Amino acid sequence: MGYPDAQLSILIVDDDQIAELNLAYLNHAGPTNVIAFPMQEGQFSDITPDLIGDVVISADTAHREAVDAGIEMNERFNQLLIHGILHLVGYDHVNSEEEAIFMNQKSNELMELIRKED
Repeated sequence: MGYPDAQLSILIVDDDQIAELNLAYLNHAGPTNVIAFPMQEGQFSDITPDLIGDVVISADTAHREAVDAGIEMNERFNQLLIHGILHLVGYDHVNSEEEAIFMNQKSNELMELIRKED
């Protein structure tokens, strides 16, 4: 993905913790499944140049979504981690349907790579 030496911070939290972050940084009320905080842009991007950012995942929401989808928790966790990483490296699904399709395709490619490793 163009970041061979990149570092990534992963934070696993509960619904209350991610709801606080969601409100404080995105101005959205309530919990969400994953939030990505890119560190390759903005005024502090030169502090740790190899750090692409932080991915925060709510274990509570991930678990509910796994149960609802009939998949294992680790499968849902991997999906959310990939989703967050894709946001960190510039993928977006919010601004256009075309970008959403492209991001979904990349996510599926990466999930296949993970499954091959298992």
